Amino acid sequence: MGALLKFIWATATHKGMVREANEDAFFPTSDGKTEDKVTLIVADGMGGHVAGEVASRLAINAAASSQLDPADRVAAGNRAIREEVGRQPNLEGMGTTMTLLELSVDSGAHLAHVGDSRAYLFRNGELKQVTDDHTVLAEYVAAGKLTEEEAVNHPQRHMITRCLGLTRFINVDEVVMDVEPGDRFLLCSDGLNSMVDDDGIAEGLSEKAPEEAAWKLVEMANEAGGQDNITVIVADVLG
Repeated sequence: MGALLKFIWATATHKGMVREANEDAFFPTSDGKTEDKVTLIVADGMGGHVAGEVASRLAINAAASSQLDPADRVAAGNRAIREEVGRQPNLEGMGTTMTLLELSVDSGAHLAHVGDSRAYLFRNGELKQVTDDHTVLAEYVAAGKLTEEEAVNHPQRHMITRCLGLTRFINVDEVVMDVEPGDRFLLCSDGLNSMVDDDGIAEGLSEKAPEEAAWKLVEMANEAGGQDNITVIVADVLG
């Protein structure tokens, strides 16, 4: 892994065409670039109009301010929610997904993930989902009980099996991979991939600049119906 790599990223978010509020949260809140290390996070809150926003923001703030490794940062987000529920028991039941990507010139890409937000790698024109969805349907598909096609419009498609905030301890998925100049990563809440299929996402990611790609994806999700909040972070690896 050469020290000549650098990273550039752009963020975009929208409440969609149906929801009254945006319960997604993300970090950083502005576009940027670095020749060192960057942590990028998307969280999709749940638990009602107010509580979802509270959960995602608490988790993002805790994870972003931590100096721990990615999985422990996600665990810190979980603790922050549980501590707030301890102070305000009426918030019991709020939770959030979290997908965290750390990009480093020394160690490549390190992902930590809970829930059904996603991380994708777009390399040489090919799109690959690099996180697993923690959903009832993903388990059905993995077990061969449903096909991918049958899962698309299934009534249980939004039921998640793992999220931050509901239990004291959380099992965090981790993925570590090398990166190459030209790689483009996408983090997104399910408001994108529930509206836009992989071919459409690949089309959006073909835009030249990260900012153009990020807003193109949001626009595509809204044009498809915008049934949920949409948050995306697009990050490029440059040589």
